[in-house]
Amino acid sequence: RILLICIFALVLGIGAYWAKAADSDAVLSETIVCLLVILFGGLTWFLLLLAFYLMGAGFTRYGYAYKNKLGIAQSHGGVRGYKNVYSNSLVPLALAICYGVYGNDIFVYAFIASVATANGDTLASEIGETSRSKPRMITTLKETEPGVDGGVTPLGEAASFAGALIIGLLAMGTGMVGVFGIIVGAIGGFLGTNFDSVLGATLQQKGMLSNNGVNLVATAFGALAGAALWYVLQLL
Repeated sequence: RILLICIFALVLGIGAYWAKAADSDAVLSETIVCLLVILFGGLTWFLLLLAFYLMGAGFTRYGYAYKNKLGIAQSHGGVRGYKNVYSNSLVPLALAICYGVYGNDIFVYAFIASVATANGDTLASEIGETSRSKPRMITTLKETEPGVDGGVTPLGEAASFAGALIIGLLAMGTGMVGVFGIIVGAIGGFLGTNFDSVLGATLQQKGMLSNNGVNLVATAFGALAGAALWYVLQLL
């Protein structure tokens, strides 16, 4: 069974490399992450991460010519590296391992919100950057230039919520959780994505955090938001 899981994860990784969505280091990283998530969490946990990887790769190419013209497109033609994989996947991986060890449902909802944050942030960036309206800094609401860290647009915010909601719906659709999963995914992911923008407007602009560091902290915040929402929902 473990061998089949390894082969399955590797085949998906090779597919991403062939589609020029990830380089060889990212393929190896994704394979390792997926394998561990399946072993500790299960196949449904892996499907949520897979959805994020696929949507991230797909929407990187959304409006790529326009984003490239503005000089804000992903470098290397949108091919993602291992740093991007780990910055978005380390927190979900840690939560899957914690669930495998302790078996507490709080890790399930924290995982959903964490992946929802990563997916919401990716869609917000890739779709929001194609907005024809001027972005505004999330901290001051003053207009800024496209591609500036911390800049948000109505289109990007809508894409963020949609990306987070998709993960919540997928979690419920696969039988991982009930309807609470949709609420936790949508709200927790949306909060995590906007926290990512706040970090971008503050710590990243000051050089205190890199983009990958911001992603890592934001997914952790999303996980905490998801855990808090799960706790509150238990009290209702």
